[in-house]
Amino acid sequence: MKEKLVIIGANDFQAQLIRKAKKLGYETHVFAWEKDAIGKTDSDYFYPISIINKDEILSECKKIKPQGICSLGSDLANITVQYIAQELGLVSNSPYCVLVSTNKHEMRKVFEKNNDPSPRSILVDMSVDFNSIDLSFPVIVKPTDRSGSRGITKIFYRKDLGKAIQFSCHESFEKKALVEEFAEGKEYSVEYISYKGLHTFIALTEKFTTGHPHYIEYGHKQPALLESKNLIEIQKVVSNALTHLNIEYGASHTEIKIDGDNNIKIIEIGSRGGGDCIASDLVPLSTGYDYMKMIIDISCGKVPDFSKGSHYKNAMIKFLLTQTDIKQLKEVKKKDSFIRESILQKKIIGNVLDSSGRYGYYILAK
Repeated sequence: MKEKLVIIGANDFQAQLIRKAKKLGYETHVFAWEKDAIGKTDSDYFYPISIINKDEILSECKKIKPQGICSLGSDLANITVQYIAQELGLVSNSPYCVLVSTNKHEMRKVFEKNNDPSPRSILVDMSVDFNSIDLSFPVIVKPTDRSGSRGITKIFYRKDLGKAIQFSCHESFEKKALVEEFAEGKEYSVEYISYKGLHTFIALTEKFTTGHPHYIEYGHKQPALLESKNLIEIQKVVSNALTHLNIEYGASHTEIKIDGDNNIKIIEIGSRGGGDCIASDLVPLSTGYDYMKMIIDISCGKVPDFSKGSHYKNAMIKFLLTQTDIKQLKEVKKKDSFIRESILQKKIIGNVLDSSGRYGYYILAK
């Protein structure tokens, strides 16, 4: 009899996890809102239930009796994953860990308590007195509880705070935002696997964004090229922060900035695998680690396998934001390094304001 695996979410990135689970021989039970559920056709059993309806999903999972439950790249899905796992007695991080790794204000409090390097920030809502915000400009305004660049604005003047805070609070589930110091430097993400509280470094990703005002990610590259001493320091800083957030099991995705003096600032940490095909595609392509298998194995109570298979020297994903990007894709597909593409929307309508509005992407490896 096949082992049963529950997967929360069925978007393009989760679809890669569903296919991996089926390839490994699991019977897949997938929960997601049916609209845009790309992974529906790949799942053995699909349940058209929103990923935020935790108790409705729990009721179904009690009938399924899965060996594990997991997801990729979504803080919202991660909250449900950990809730269900706790209720069913499956391997998971603690409720405290999920709180402090999905709410940016709670995360900043942990970082401050433990002297983890991160930007200073102030919690606000629409009732805040803008003149009371004691930070040097420019600042970043972001929702406390969203990912995917949603609701983020960089502003240079106090007069623009009101509009930016309104934008962030509108995107926030709890209708709150952070106003935080703008960290200078290049952006990276750090991918880890944790098992019984032991953290193993997997990959360093260089990130490319549109910059001011919304910092939408338009590309990622692995491995990021840094001097070995800088990489060692990154691993030290991130590993300590993972412990402070009580991350014990599974993948984690840490976003950092490094300035010209090699000072590291932690922007945020998620107790889940990176989205944007980082966990599903770039890690295995550039490192040889079967990252999704590790995530699945841990969720099912199995020891992760850190052996490496064949891999490329470099892997990159490029997101499509404009008609020009789409035209360039036709030429890119002729290159030997082309791996695959995914078109997420039929056409571009207006400006892209966050990651969810991107047209699609393609992946290269060489």
